[in-house]
Amino acid sequence: MILDRFQITGAAAIVTGAGRGIGAATAVALAQAGADVALCARTEEQLRAVADQVEKAGRRALVVPGDLAVPGAAEALAERAADAFGRLDIVVNNVGGALPRAFLDTKRKHLENAFQFNVGVAHELTRAAVPHLLQGGGAVVNVSSAVGRVAGRGYLAYGTAKAALAHYTRLAALDLAPAVRVNAVAVGAVATSALDIVMNDEAMRTQMEQATPLGRIGEPEDVAAAVLYLVSPAGRYLTGKVLEVDGGIDRPNLDLGLPDLS
Repeated sequence: MILDRFQITGAAAIVTGAGRGIGAATAVALAQAGADVALCARTEEQLRAVADQVEKAGRRALVVPGDLAVPGAAEALAERAADAFGRLDIVVNNVGGALPRAFLDTKRKHLENAFQFNVGVAHELTRAAVPHLLQGGGAVVNVSSAVGRVAGRGYLAYGTAKAALAHYTRLAALDLAPAVRVNAVAVGAVATSALDIVMNDEAMRTQMEQATPLGRIGEPEDVAAAVLYLVSPAGRYLTGKVLEVDGGIDRPNLDLGLPDLS
């Protein structure tokens, strides 16, 4: 049965940024497909709520609150997960982000911080996980963004970092082939807490929906389903690929309204 290829029964996974939104939905999806899941984010209360959903799916949850930007935290997370589950098969690098800023307000430190948070942390965790992933043939998924591919004003630091993460995915995939597959999802506008201001403003929400070919804002489960495909046997012939989960956009569907420079 083709649906059997989407099962990951007995696998062990790490999901970062797992307290809410895409990370939480992904953690629950992996558990429902059969994986034990180590959950990492800064807020323990949020992680506990996600852990309850993982356990309701009949799988084990490991709650690891912490800031992965702290040196050594990512390595410690990989070791804790491997020790708790006796194996490590899947890593989902979902933590990341950067605030939008106008060009002249974007300083060197903003670029450096965005790169470290979006690419450096992903590399640190992946590198620490690889010795475990090699044992059974593992899979890594990096969560990139549509603005790593399309241009919009205000997204200089964030978009540059996410573009770097997308190409990091291609390079790491070649380095780690054939034993470990590395892919990414490039995510468009998704109804998470980051978009609360949009979701609660009918005019803004309608504008974004109309600027999206599929006519709606994405749900966290849309991304979770794509991640499950990439880490499961269903995606076993993919590596080094960036799957665009963005409603079909070819430009950002949120205009920050930044004026021309003069």
